[in-house]
Amino acid sequence: MSSHADTSAPGAGLRVDVWLWAARFFRTRALAKQAVEGGRVELNGATAKPSRSVQAGDRLHIRRGEERFDIEVVGVSRQRGPARVAQALYSETPASAAARAAAAEQRRLRGDALARPPKRPDKRARRLIRALGDIDMT
Repeated sequence: MSSHADTSAPGAGLRVDVWLWAARFFRTRALAKQAVEGGRVELNGATAKPSRSVQAGDRLHIRRGEERFDIEVVGVSRQRGPARVAQALYSETPASAAARAAAAEQRRLRGDALARPPKRPDKRARRLIRALGDIDMT
């Protein structure tokens, strides 16, 4: 058994935000917690709170940007390990994987509308972007 996975105790749970971070769905635990608090994570069909416990066999529906994941928890890990170990903590439903692939293809076909800029914004462009954020649209 790997030192990264702690699946020895049946019924042992872990906070959903920690599990999402360890399974590499979010870069930081704080982002995982914000996603859970924002209602973008459902645990067994109900919106979850960050402190809610996740166990093997639970089902999660995760919205991350335009991506949607329907997964089943296979293992629990308190540590964030390599991607290969993190992917062993869950299994994605075939329907979810197909829907994500179709959505990625649609984004690719849309092309120009949502494409990334060719380079990083320079100092002037960053100032303009920040100024747009400060405009009150009410």
